[in-house]
Amino acid sequence: MIHPTADVSTDAKIGQGTRVWSEAQVREGAAIGKDCILGKGVYIDTDVVVGDRVKIQNRASLFRGLTVENGVYIGPHVSFTNDRYPRAVNADGSPKTDDDWELERTLVREGASIGAGAIVLPGLTIGAWAVVGAGTIVTRDVPDQALVTGNPAEIQGYVCTCGRPVEHDGERWHCKACGLTFDFEPAEAKTI
Repeated sequence: MIHPTADVSTDAKIGQGTRVWSEAQVREGAAIGKDCILGKGVYIDTDVVVGDRVKIQNRASLFRGLTVENGVYIGPHVSFTNDRYPRAVNADGSPKTDDDWELERTLVREGASIGAGAIVLPGLTIGAWAVVGAGTIVTRDVPDQALVTGNPAEIQGYVCTCGRPVEHDGERWHCKACGLTFDFEPAEAKTI
């Protein structure tokens, strides 16, 4: 389903069962998986890759160089950047073109959730099942299952694949909500 006000390039690939809502734009070369939801005003730039069953909320901006794996949640107004040194013009005053900047690639791993208004700087990886809190500014890689918040992002704890916090008993990590147990070695709490 593609809303009549959406602008989807004929060179983009849209998977079966994916819904593209009003005012969304999907650029040439973008590949969107099956059973995804692209909310109102979502922007998907050239050559962005989105896996299956991804939910992208209203006004999120996914710029070139981004790959999103399966089952990811991207909240409203999230922005993925791709240029570490942005300028509108070159030193000589001429307008910048695609040849005048260095694209940095960003990866969001399976099952990760990124809260409303978060900003992810270029060239990073958000780990599998990680949670980035609303309004967070991510400046470094986020480990698998880490919960990060703040500006810059800091690890606040770790989460289960169900999204709830896990607790450490000295040997293993446990989720009280669903009963799953984990043996991962989390990174030390640090600014990321």
